[in-house]
Amino acid sequence: MASAKSRFKVVTLTDAAADRVREIMSQSDKPYVGLRVGVKNGGCAGMSYTMEFAEADGPHDEVVEEKGVRVLIDPKAVLFLLGTQMDFQTTKLTSGFVFNNPNQTSACGCGESVAIEPASAERMAGA
Repeated sequence: MASAKSRFKVVTLTDAAADRVREIMSQSDKPYVGLRVGVKNGGCAGMSYTMEFAEADGPHDEVVEEKGVRVLIDPKAVLFLLGTQMDFQTTKLTSGFVFNNPNQTSACGCGESVAIEPASAERMAGA
């Protein structure tokens, strides 16, 4: 099983993202252990990010603990999310989590789906 003490964090959080996750979790009446982040096939660009609160760790989850937030990453998503920064942004029209992912190659016009390539050693060497 992966450890929270991994040399390289798969995902990092901005202060705004960590604050928002902590706020949402504090308002829940369920005993969540963290936020599960992943990717799934679908959408016009090919993939979309997924987020849900987790009541238990998965047996092979990569665990990232940062800024008081526990992020659980499905092992199938690790190569797609490697080096991603999760942010929370508010504009005049919307607010939500934003993924700044170096593996993302394009996004659809609606902003709901993305094209992501698995991380490569060459790309990570430049990170």
